[in-house]
Amino acid sequence: MNYKETMEYIHRVAWTGSRPGLGRIGELLAALGDPQNSLKFVHVAGTNGKGSFCSMLDSVLRRSGLSVGLYTSPYIEKFNERMAVDGEPISDDELAQITEYVKCHADKMTDQPTEFELITAVAMVYFARHNCDVVVLEVGMGGRLDATNVIKTPILSVIVGISLDHTEFLGDTVEAVAKEKAGIIKKGVPVLFGGNDKAASQVIKNVAKEMGSPYFEVDRNNIKNVRGDFEKNLFDYEEYKDVKISLIGAYQPYNAANVIAAIKILRTLGIEISDEDLRAGLSFAKWKGRFELLSRDPVFIIDGSHNPEGIAAAVASIRRAFGEKKVCLVSGVMADKDYLSMARELSAVASRAFCLRPDNPRSLDPVKYAASFRDCGVPAEGFGTVDGAVAAAVRAARAEGTPIVALGSLYMYSEVKSAFLKVKDQ
Repeated sequence: MNYKETMEYIHRVAWTGSRPGLGRIGELLAALGDPQNSLKFVHVAGTNGKGSFCSMLDSVLRRSGLSVGLYTSPYIEKFNERMAVDGEPISDDELAQITEYVKCHADKMTDQPTEFELITAVAMVYFARHNCDVVVLEVGMGGRLDATNVIKTPILSVIVGISLDHTEFLGDTVEAVAKEKAGIIKKGVPVLFGGNDKAASQVIKNVAKEMGSPYFEVDRNNIKNVRGDFEKNLFDYEEYKDVKISLIGAYQPYNAANVIAAIKILRTLGIEISDEDLRAGLSFAKWKGRFELLSRDPVFIIDGSHNPEGIAAAVASIRRAFGEKKVCLVSGVMADKDYLSMARELSAVASRAFCLRPDNPRSLDPVKYAASFRDCGVPAEGFGTVDGAVAAAVRAARAEGTPIVALGSLYMYSEVKSAFLKVKDQ
């Protein structure tokens, strides 16, 4: 198989859909010799902040000299970003070679795996072949029945935060969602909760107690003296003063504090990580699409916020960056999201909204999305193309002297970035 054939196979119609359960992935990995059993994992679940947490933890662990695997979703610009070793995404050739190997076993299954299960199996083979010291493993959706939960005993389970999302699969209360995500907790394995919802915290604490797992919780009141600009965030956390991170969203100090708490736990498990490596790893960590500054002239920021909690965090970041100044908003969302609530919240910081359709079959009609902004008193228009929406936003921003913020779905990142670069210097 070449790379093109690999992508066609992975994305073929037969794999599509979400069918939670561990039977198929367990069967597939068993046929592959259970490569996951040779690896050590930090297993990471949560509604928002998983990717940022994982990227910062990966950076710190690599800085300390460990060989680190990183598994995240979705990818931003190229599929290979889904899995990386020592900071380098899997190569086209290795992805094709491993996928062909996995295909031989997947095609024999009566109940064939989903796309995510197939990708997870490829990643496990990849990490095992590279003899990773630690794999930072991000849950795809939920936790209990997510394909990544096929691992038997991680060294640490992390739940970064809980809010309502994917309610059709996970439940329509915070407690129900927390219960599903707490399904990653394994007997006797330490668990860290980094969120701020008390109801969720109690659910996770109860599950940890039932499993005999040491429970740790990040106290956000210990995050102090937060300040930042377009280059960095600085904050204090417990004994650590003037911690610097390059991720500039107002919410990123919370994710970084979760990483510091996780490192403290990992040290008790025998993993040696100096304070110097901790600080350097946090400082150098990068993560696309999380309040990322693409340009200063005009100011263009792109963020992957796609649910109410994420939108609230993005709004807070916009207000910290620009004060009372409104922004030109470029946005596209999935039809199964609470887009009416999202539009209401975003309307508080938007001078205009330019709505588009992200590259996903679940995308909301941009004309319908624009109407929700107009109902909130914000001039808005739906566009048939991403290029059209971005070009119109850039023209308006230059005429009004306002910044541009693009958000609503990570699925729109690549097209929006490409469209912006086409018109940036015109």
